[in-house]
Amino acid sequence: MISIIICSKKEVITDELRKNISETIGSDYELIVIDNSLTSYTIFEAYNMGIAKSRGSILCFMHDDIAIHSKNWGSIANNIFEADLRIGLIGIAGAKTKTKMPSAWWDCAERNRVVNIIQHSHDRKERQEYGFNGKNIQEVVVIDGVFMMMRKSTNLLFDTTIGRFHNYDLNISIEHCLNNYKVMVTNEILIEHFSQGSINIEWYVSSMRLQELYGRYLPLKSSDIEYTGQDHNLEFVNGSRFASSILGFGYKREAIQLWLPLLSMRIRDKFHVQFLKSLLKKC
Repeated sequence: MISIIICSKKEVITDELRKNISETIGSDYELIVIDNSLTSYTIFEAYNMGIAKSRGSILCFMHDDIAIHSKNWGSIANNIFEADLRIGLIGIAGAKTKTKMPSAWWDCAERNRVVNIIQHSHDRKERQEYGFNGKNIQEVVVIDGVFMMMRKSTNLLFDTTIGRFHNYDLNISIEHCLNNYKVMVTNEILIEHFSQGSINIEWYVSSMRLQELYGRYLPLKSSDIEYTGQDHNLEFVNGSRFASSILGFGYKREAIQLWLPLLSMRIRDKFHVQFLKSLLKKC
């Protein structure tokens, strides 16, 4: 059985989503909706509550603003898990690398992104499918949290110290990697996502906490790729962008700590002058 866990922004999920799940899943399931209309819980807490209530061997975490287009997606997921006992986590978008520097999952070389989704943004929607290289499934190291399926027997939980509503997906992805489980993205399950995530100060704060927890284990990469000069360059790009942003939010000490390693990466880069000027303005 599949336990579907939804942290809902309203008291109940829409009838459309309930019907959509029922008509497409193609396997036994239970629906666990955590009412978070009053923002009583972080998404980390809500998902852990859902895990505690669950009876299924597979856990499915999904946003409440999606529609699933694939028929029998429950059976598809079951087959993927049964085909390889080392697979612990499945998503529909992710990346084969995660830089040591703080970053979102998509902040990697384009060739290392694996995506299968219909994404709405502003006044348009776009079907995105790339990175599969002729296969139905690809190994990654981090996935997007809009739709995730997890083997319950891993006994992994979300770390409630990381934040409120950001980086739960990176948290559970990295935990799977550290516990020697494979993280995968499939193109056999297609969802439509009706909203777009946002990067705000809460995301930066939770990213700093994520860095405290996992920095010593990063960077991560899937077993089928090698780091190149472009990937090393991304370390500087991601680090400099993040340092500048948190400095702008007033996190001077944290920005300096992040900036110092960047000096050894590219001591002559003009970013350092710009950073020091911004730092002096904050003093």
